[in-house]
Amino acid sequence: MTVKIKAYSDFICPFCFLGKGPLDEIVREKDVEVEWMPFELRPSPYPKIDPWKEPDKLSSWDSFILPTAKKLGVEMRLPHVSPHPYTYLAFEGYQYAQEQGKGNEFHHRVFTAFFQEEQNIEDVEVLTKLAGEVGLSETDFREALVTRKYREVHQEALNHAYEEAKIMAVPTLIIGDEVIQGLASKERLAKAIDKELEKETEDEFKGMTCDINGDC
Repeated sequence: MTVKIKAYSDFICPFCFLGKGPLDEIVREKDVEVEWMPFELRPSPYPKIDPWKEPDKLSSWDSFILPTAKKLGVEMRLPHVSPHPYTYLAFEGYQYAQEQGKGNEFHHRVFTAFFQEEQNIEDVEVLTKLAGEVGLSETDFREALVTRKYREVHQEALNHAYEEAKIMAVPTLIIGDEVIQGLASKERLAKAIDKELEKETEDEFKGMTCDINGDC
C-alpha cells in the first residue's frame, strides 16, 4: 500500500535541500510516493532575498545551516548568486519535467545546481542545461519556459499552498493527517509513514457488516 507524501519546498530554502536527504532515504526503503509542491518564499515582485548583505542571515548559515549540513554529511554552500533568484521559472520547468516523467530528477538537479554549484536557477539557459542533464529535450524545455506554458499550472499549485493547505513555512511535509514542518529526521518520517499504513489497514475493513435484513 503506497503512502503519499506532499512535500512543500522552495529551491532557495537551505533546510528544504537538507531535508531531501532523509526523505530520499525513506523513499528507497518504503513504499511511498512523494509529490513535490511549490512554495515561493519570495515571489516576484517582492524584493529578492540577499543574505550576503544581511548579517543575521549570514550568522544563521554559520551557526545553524552549515553545522547541520556537516552533521548530515551533505555538501552545500551559501551561493554567491546575489541576490538569490526568483524560483518561478524553475518551478514552471519542474511542471514540464513532471509531465515528462522526470519531475523528481529535475527537482533534485535544480537543488544541487544552486546549493552545491552556485548556478543561477532563474536563468533560462541554466535551467535548460539542467533539463538536458536529466534527459529532457532542451528545445522543448526552453520553449516551455520562454512561452510561460506552465505559468497557470504553477500559479494554481501556489494558490493551493498559500490558500488551501495554509502553508506558512518550508519545508513542510503532509503524510496522511500529520503535518511535519521543518527539517525532519529519517526516523520521524518512518514513524509518520508507519502510522499512516496502520490507519489505512484499519480503514480497509471499515463498513463490512451485515444488517438485520441479512444484507451484507
